[in-house]
Amino acid sequence: MFFDSRLPILSGIMTKKKAHKPGSATIALNKRARHEYFIEEEFEAGLALQGWEVKSLRAGKANIGDSYVILKDGEAFLFGANFTPMAVASTHVVCDPTRTRKLLLNQRELDSLYGRMNRDGYTVVALSLYWKNAWCKVKIGVAKGKKQHDKRSDVKEREWQLDKARIMKNAGR
Repeated sequence: MFFDSRLPILSGIMTKKKAHKPGSATIALNKRARHEYFIEEEFEAGLALQGWEVKSLRAGKANIGDSYVILKDGEAFLFGANFTPMAVASTHVVCDPTRTRKLLLNQRELDSLYGRMNRDGYTVVALSLYWKNAWCKVKIGVAKGKKQHDKRSDVKEREWQLDKARIMKNAGR
């Protein structure tokens, strides 16, 4: 039998896990939610997904722009999220892109959401969809609707921050 002194070194290299690729773990953002609502509290929830949905998320084919959370029978569900099925991944199953998906939250978080949703003017909206290790997570926020003048003041504040950054950049020259 042939023995190579490098064999233990090579076998150690071959069994290492692959390094995580650098890049964004964010799948989808709901930018409109921060424009339309005051976000008072944020929660991180898992999603109960089917196989074709995971493939679609890995391809980045998700839209949570119109999604919100409903509570029914002591459980939370994500309503209105659209995961576009991939043609090659979902040939043998019937895919419903806008199906209601169960959110995975612990009982304390569910109780907190239920108490906040029952107040007037409050709702729970999806803010972002992202990967955390191998798991897909959704960030949800307890939100209260903004009035028109609140939206205008936010736009003014954002424009002032941009102008201020330009002034500071040019002041150093």
